[in-house]
Amino acid sequence: MSGETIRVSAALVVDDIGRVLVVRKRGTTVYMQPGGKPEAGETAAETLSRELREAIGASIPPEELVPLGQFTAPAANEAGATLIADVFRATLTGPIAAAAEIDDVRWLSPAELATLPVAPLITQHMLALIETPA
Repeated sequence: MSGETIRVSAALVVDDIGRVLVVRKRGTTVYMQPGGKPEAGETAAETLSRELREAIGASIPPEELVPLGQFTAPAANEAGATLIADVFRATLTGPIAAAAEIDDVRWLSPAELATLPVAPLITQHMLALIETPA
């Protein structure tokens, strides 16, 4: 539906060598940050904590997510829709794997992100927030 606004919570997860964690939903070609849409009554951090558990098996309590801000970008998989994302920096401590509607989970360097179809939220906002390791 054109003109629709989609609210999500998304994670910016960067490993110790500067790669970004991205996921691809089943039936799509675009890689995006892990996260998803809120359920009734959830805060943005609660949404992301639940979505990370459901989508990649990561257990990160809401209070451990670091808010980075709210960002707006064209939606990756819904033509004409606008995405409003509450983005949090997340640190993974255990193994992860694709689950639920996720088909693929990858760690990509900023250079690799430039060679694959990735969500506008990443290219327009997140690349500038990636902290390169010392």
